[in-house]
Amino acid sequence: MQRIWLRHFIKRIQCITSSSSFSSLSSSPSPAKWVHRFHASLFCTLIQLLLSHRRLSGASAAFAAMRNYSLVPDLPSWNRLLVQFMDAGLLPQVWLVYQELLSCGVNPNVATCNIVMYSLCKAGNVKLAVDLLRDHSTFNPDAVTYNTVLWGLFRNGFAEQGFGLLSEMVRKGIDFDSVTCNVLIKGFCDMGLLDYAEWVMNGLATNLGISRDIVGLNTLIHGYCKVGDVNAGVELVESGREEGLYPDMVTYNALMDGFCRIGIFDKAKRLMDEILQSQKKDDDKNSKEFVVGGVELKPNVVTYTTFISWYCKNRRLEEALAMYEDMLGNAILPDVVAHSSVINCLCKHDQLAEAKVMFEEMRRMDVDPNHVTYSILINSFLQAGNTFGAFNLQSQMVVRGIVFDVVVLTTLMDGLFKVGRATEAETMFTTIRNFNLAPNDITYSALIDGRCKLGDMEGVETILQEMDQNRVLPNVTTYSSVINGYVKRGMLDAAVNVMEKMADQNVMPNAFTYGPLIDGYMKAGKQETALAFYENMKLLGVEENNHIVDAFINNFKRGGQIDEADAFVRNMVSRALYPDRVNYTSLMDGFFRAGKESAALSMAQEMTEKKLGFDVVTYNVLLKGLLGLGKYEVQSVYTGMRRSGLAPDLATFNTMMSAYCRDGDLESALSLWDEMKSYGFLPNAITCNILVGRLCKSGEVNKAMNLLREMLVFGFHPSSTTHRAVLDAASESKRAETILLMHEQLLGMGLELNQTVCNTLITTLCRLGMTKKASLVVKDMRERGFVADTGTYNVLIHGYCKSLHLKRAFSMYSKMLIEGVRPSIVTYNTLLGGLSAAGLMREAADLVNEMKKRGFILNEITYNLLVCGYGKIGSQKESMKLYCEMITKGFVPRIGTYNVLISEFAKVGKMKEAKELMNELQVRQILPNSSTYDILISGWCKLSKQPELERPLKVSYQAEAKRLLQEMIEKGFSPCKNTFFYIGYLLAKPGKRFNAQKWLDKFVDSKKILMVIVFDDSSLQTHGAHQFIGRLLRLLIDVPKEAPAHGYKKSAVLLLVGLGILCNSLISMGKDATSRNNRG
Repeated sequence: MQRIWLRHFIKRIQCITSSSSFSSLSSSPSPAKWVHRFHASLFCTLIQLLLSHRRLSGASAAFAAMRNYSLVPDLPSWNRLLVQFMDAGLLPQVWLVYQELLSCGVNPNVATCNIVMYSLCKAGNVKLAVDLLRDHSTFNPDAVTYNTVLWGLFRNGFAEQGFGLLSEMVRKGIDFDSVTCNVLIKGFCDMGLLDYAEWVMNGLATNLGISRDIVGLNTLIHGYCKVGDVNAGVELVESGREEGLYPDMVTYNALMDGFCRIGIFDKAKRLMDEILQSQKKDDDKNSKEFVVGGVELKPNVVTYTTFISWYCKNRRLEEALAMYEDMLGNAILPDVVAHSSVINCLCKHDQLAEAKVMFEEMRRMDVDPNHVTYSILINSFLQAGNTFGAFNLQSQMVVRGIVFDVVVLTTLMDGLFKVGRATEAETMFTTIRNFNLAPNDITYSALIDGRCKLGDMEGVETILQEMDQNRVLPNVTTYSSVINGYVKRGMLDAAVNVMEKMADQNVMPNAFTYGPLIDGYMKAGKQETALAFYENMKLLGVEENNHIVDAFINNFKRGGQIDEADAFVRNMVSRALYPDRVNYTSLMDGFFRAGKESAALSMAQEMTEKKLGFDVVTYNVLLKGLLGLGKYEVQSVYTGMRRSGLAPDLATFNTMMSAYCRDGDLESALSLWDEMKSYGFLPNAITCNILVGRLCKSGEVNKAMNLLREMLVFGFHPSSTTHRAVLDAASESKRAETILLMHEQLLGMGLELNQTVCNTLITTLCRLGMTKKASLVVKDMRERGFVADTGTYNVLIHGYCKSLHLKRAFSMYSKMLIEGVRPSIVTYNTLLGGLSAAGLMREAADLVNEMKKRGFILNEITYNLLVCGYGKIGSQKESMKLYCEMITKGFVPRIGTYNVLISEFAKVGKMKEAKELMNELQVRQILPNSSTYDILISGWCKLSKQPELERPLKVSYQAEAKRLLQEMIEKGFSPCKNTFFYIGYLLAKPGKRFNAQKWLDKFVDSKKILMVIVFDDSSLQTHGAHQFIGRLLRLLIDVPKEAPAHGYKKSAVLLLVGLGILCNSLISMGKDATSRNNRG
């Protein structure tokens, strides 16, 4: 539209030009110069109009058109154009306009050069400004000129050249004025040299007879407030009052900003309240201003922006928005800084939609967003994964003529790295160089951080060298990124070296420096080193941040200490460090893993109450935790996630597939596979292993292979995990040909043949006792260049031991030693297991001695094997000795080991000792199994059958057997045949024991009866076609004739599990059934 309108305007100019030429032939001639100036004036007016309405590209096009028609404005018009382009922020355009001015033969005056030099200094091109000052052929510089360049030099950090320029002013007799002093004060304040700034005000200015003014005083006050010395600023205010320099709103703004900077917000708010309160008092007197010493005081846009910025920095969004509304209510239009602060705060609170509304609102208010505003939004869009929106904003910047400075380009580069578009991010860094922009420490830090996350530490070293060449000093962020990069690659020593380099360069580490080191050493299992870094951090006064809190939470989780993790977080809260979304998510995950569902859900509730919001990672943890409990449907949890507006990621799909597979719902899992592809997600190794593993467990090996063939299209090849799952399924056929065929097919699909894959194949064959086939695989493996390792030999030795080929097992062990392959503790435990199973405990003792000579220490498995081995051959003394040694060393015996020991005591009638072992294993929280109860019940029954035993002891032994039997049944265990016979004898009526045993033998041997229910203090009831068997058993088994009418104890004792003729019998345990039975 602008271009069409511009062409129309030019066309009208041409018509006017042609008509004026024609009229010059027929009437009195018009001066050509007047027409020329008129046309130039029209263009200048058009350019001014376009610039005032921020049609920057249109203004540039209009200027180019004016020059194409060789129209030359007069010098005042040129100067106005320069000012207007500069005010619009088109600083590079100012220099181009100036070059056009010179090319037209127009001689610039000192005002022209002052405008140009100011724009050059503002753009950071101080060198060109100094060169222009040195060129005296076109103008004579005045005090304004020198003050402008002096300001530019100090502003851009060239203090030494600034002092040189002062000397030149003295030599040329150009007087210093208040502006010169104020420029010097500002320059020293920016450099942090406040003593020099005060010397300029109180010494130099006084000596030159220059009076202090409020501008210089405010500059110095702001300088002190900026470094946190607000008291010095207050003292300057008081000294100014004594000289008649009363504080204005700029003074109060500086003080309020200073108090906010040092965290004393109450004093800043008090100053604001004082001004507002005084305003109210004056309003009562029909005055709208607060006047102090003749100076009008009224909160302005800077005042409100200061408070809004402070609220936003402290994440107090509601107060910031309230202040913003108050600002509008007082008819003060928020500037771009205020809007940008609120937008930034909204983005940090994950309210991107609200931020976009605020962005549109500021445009409706004719407040033009600057590069900072765009940088904030672009960064937020990129972090949210909305790259289209980010580049749309970038296009708007181009259209609006907003200069792409190093901040904007750095933001784009950083955002591209964060969304995984590293190539484009590197291109953006190249663009910075192509624009002749100097990358600063923030740019380099973002680039280094991006490369560190990619693991490109060589590229990081290259950038660090470039920084050194360009004299850009790395800051704490740079070093922290490098340390994080080395830690991620497991190069902890290199990370520590970087920290030492920081100390050499006097760069103080912060929490982000210590965080990766603490986390890295904890993950490496070096807890003491991690805690040493943590203590060192505390000694330096560096406070923990949420990243360090998360490192501790994860470390506690790895050790199964989730309660300690929770206590650590609560301790941090007491010190005003509140958990963020990541911390809550980690805690929730830990509680779910520990089986503490209510605690995990309370974490989710806290997050909701604190309005932290759930991201996709949080939902994945919640999804995995809830589905792991088996209490929730997959689809219902997934639907809840979608209703929250969150799109699932690959982890979400993998979690749901795993839940479906666990529940045996393969059809739903495979439908998710299709849905996942519709979202554009490519399956990864986890996806493949979940589906292939489930298909293999279900016996659907062919479907699993078809799925693997489909995944070849996505560039995925089977992994060693996939290989193991497929071979496990193939081994169900117990045919070596099938196993080897599957192995070859997986190799054909791109499975990498390595040591792990070979060992898996050997393990599968050995597990089935196919040691000859396994040996052939080892031979083939050697021919392919793979050397048999410890794992290979362990698998073969295990195969031979399982087949009871102990000579071959030891032959393989000898071969292992000859080839220089070091055995492991697994090797020795496998051999000891074989010897123990064969009862060769003397040979086992020799092997233990050899094992000790080689520096191996007996572990828990070794002790269990030895105790069991000696126990089985009846060497009770040796087994108990090893048991005591095992306990002393802190090892916990397995239930099988306890069973062997208990059995040895039971065999010799030492049931008290057996009972003590039973109590001990329960104290150690080891759950007894069916065999434990079988051994104990049989032992007590045998003991009660001794003919010389006194009746009270006999009754007590039988009671103990019954108690154990009841406990056994309550835990869902079924007695074995031997125990059943002892129970029959124990429960049979006197004189009927032979018949009872005969009937029980008959039914058990014929496997017609596997279940009978007997009640203590109750009665037996059977129904239907099997009443005869029930009555017969009732005659044979000792059942009380009478049972109490109320409150009897229903303690069922399960003797056998029913099949065949009794499988449909119904056993009634109610009071009615009991009473009927009693009546019968």
